[in-house]
Amino acid sequence: MEIKEYIREFTIKDIVRVRNPRVVAFGGGTGLSVILRGLKKYTDRLTAIVTVGDDGGSSGKLREDLGILPPGDIRNCILALADDENVMQALFSYRFDKGRLKGHNFGNLFLAAMTGISSDFYDAIRRTSDVLQITGTVLPVTLDDMTLIGTLANGDVVEGESKIPVAAKEAHTHIKKISLKTPAKALPETLDAIKAADIIIMGPGSLYTSVIPHLLIDGIEETIKTSTAKKFYVGNIMMQPGETIGYTQADSIHALEAHQKIKNKGPLFDYAVVNDGALSEDMLRRYASIGSKPVQIGEELVPYHYIKDHFVIQKNKRVRHDADLLAKRIFEVYMGDRKKTTV
Repeated sequence: MEIKEYIREFTIKDIVRVRNPRVVAFGGGTGLSVILRGLKKYTDRLTAIVTVGDDGGSSGKLREDLGILPPGDIRNCILALADDENVMQALFSYRFDKGRLKGHNFGNLFLAAMTGISSDFYDAIRRTSDVLQITGTVLPVTLDDMTLIGTLANGDVVEGESKIPVAAKEAHTHIKKISLKTPAKALPETLDAIKAADIIIMGPGSLYTSVIPHLLIDGIEETIKTSTAKKFYVGNIMMQPGETIGYTQADSIHALEAHQKIKNKGPLFDYAVVNDGALSEDMLRRYASIGSKPVQIGEELVPYHYIKDHFVIQKNKRVRHDADLLAKRIFEVYMGDRKKTTV
């Protein structure tokens, strides 16, 4: 890195740290936890708002057996905001591979046990966050039961987050609409965080089962709409089988807009953060084997401002967002530096 570029990067990060902006990031799955690792380097007033509709794997089993909200995505975000060198990282990430606990993650079991000795799931998250001494706050989007209902393009109706994309893939169709089985209200602390935010980020993550579900919770969309924060939608790098095969970034934004309750007051976001970097031939072949391709930008929608860059990291045979670069570009916009932003 050249000296001038190093000084400029240091200055941006240093000034942002002095301002210490309040950042709210929405998501679920692994997408949110990935970008949190980049965002936390700029501010300690960071709030991760996590969807709680998961009904598969260890989280699904605990949800069914104990009647608690699924802890998996919450656990991933807590770990993302914890000290990377903390010995608890390895412990909370440990997954049992035999016996009756096979498939269960220790962090999920810990959160389940903490829920049992706490006043509610939110209190359990708060106390677990204290144990790991995280930077920022992790909040569930709601404490109500959150069961997703997917309506497919062929008319089939499917219940359950993990079952919806599987059904769409097996029927060779796509998801038309996502809804909730029963209404759910936003956690008050979640709404307070949105109201106080300087920056709001939604995505990346599974479009229909991790990102859009936030907008189905009573109070979330309305509060985002009235916020004066700078608002960013982070598009996925790869298409997801059963959810977004054949989608462009424009298609994903259209899907988000189609699920908005308030449609006459402009878009939900100001900026669309999209990857324009290429993948290696080997990585393209690996993803093609599961029917996936890189998401193209497609039509650039007005009035969104597009932030384009090579946001992709190819590591361990997988594609992920470059969390450091993504955070840098977002905070450049926050600071008023638009040199890397195209409109």
